[in-house]
Amino acid sequence: MKAELVSIGDEILIGQIVNTNAVFLAKELNSIGVEIAQISSISDQKEHIIKALDQARKRADIIIMTGGLGPTKDDLTKHTLCDYFDDDLVLNELVLEHIENIFKNYVTTPISNLNRDQAQLPSKATILPNRYGTAAGMWFFDQGQVFVSLPGVPYEMEALMKNEVLPKIKEQFVLPALYHKTLLTYGLGESVIAERIEEWENNLPESIKLAYLPSLGRVRLRLSAKGPELEALEKEVNEQIEKVIPLIEDIYFGAEEDQSIETLIADKLKQLGKTLSCAESCTGGVIATRITSIVGASLFFKGSAVTYAAESKSRILGVDERIISEQGVVSAAVASAMALGAQKIYKSDFALATTGNAGPTKGDEGQDIGTVFIGLATPDGIESFQFNMGNNRTRVIHKTVNQAFEILYRALMKNDF
Repeated sequence: MKAELVSIGDEILIGQIVNTNAVFLAKELNSIGVEIAQISSISDQKEHIIKALDQARKRADIIIMTGGLGPTKDDLTKHTLCDYFDDDLVLNELVLEHIENIFKNYVTTPISNLNRDQAQLPSKATILPNRYGTAAGMWFFDQGQVFVSLPGVPYEMEALMKNEVLPKIKEQFVLPALYHKTLLTYGLGESVIAERIEEWENNLPESIKLAYLPSLGRVRLRLSAKGPELEALEKEVNEQIEKVIPLIEDIYFGAEEDQSIETLIADKLKQLGKTLSCAESCTGGVIATRITSIVGASLFFKGSAVTYAAESKSRILGVDERIISEQGVVSAAVASAMALGAQKIYKSDFALATTGNAGPTKGDEGQDIGTVFIGLATPDGIESFQFNMGNNRTRVIHKTVNQAFEILYRALMKNDF
């Protein structure tokens, strides 16, 4: 069973927004055993929509479109679908009542005829009610294939997909079982890992496929299996995971589907009854953002200081100005002093600190772009670590965050504090 995703809207093509809808749809479809044949983005023009539909139906059983369903004249999807399926628009009273209720209860501007016109929908479509917005979803069944049109607003589309589309796909088709398991590794590149596990990979059953997914200082190993019975697939994949973990034990941090590395850190800190703080310079608060995204982070996370300027490192964290003048802000000594300062002011058991040159220029101190120091203060003392994270600013920042989490996690696992 294959699906094709078509995202409609010039805002995607000009880079004004990121196409997160396609990512969500692909994951949801994959979770029920539907493979994605292709993902495409097109402009909101009739001829482009028709061409995309003609091509998609050659490749897929299910075609899902997002976007182009707004009240303005440049939203052409439902009119194009009428032409494509030789259909006419008719007033749907239930949808009209829903639109009028939204404006009555939640919108301060008066309802217009353009808003009411959103209740004009193709007569051949099964209407998918959109409880969060004014653009209803549409489901067409034509020559054994399903065509679905959903609004482009992410939270509206997601609710329609989960509550309306996925249940109908399960009713309409007999779907295979599909099972994925993704292992998280930190600290080695994919080529080194591939050499380590080459023999294991060569002996994988034909039903299991392995993919290497490298990014920002980590490599994910995704095992995928497809077959008639989910339970058998899970057993087969998990047996292979038991065989490979001893080969990558020193870099293995768990399964991605289970929890992220920051969640593993959170669990360990709570288990030990210990606390964490951080002081960030080159990472600009990203470490704190990822930590505080965890539910219950207040149980172990004391706080964070983003001390970007040298004077802030001294004034807030107490870093000795002589260390900064003699060794520079991008140095092991400053990273250690920052971690110690955070540990003291927040009265935490552990503290992470980052300082570095993320680019795009060398800066006054002349440190190479990508040079990063990470400091870690623990109940037993202070350590600092030096890295070169490359020359792309965004990658430097996020690789540093991932590396800091790896350093902290290893320290937590190594000792019982």
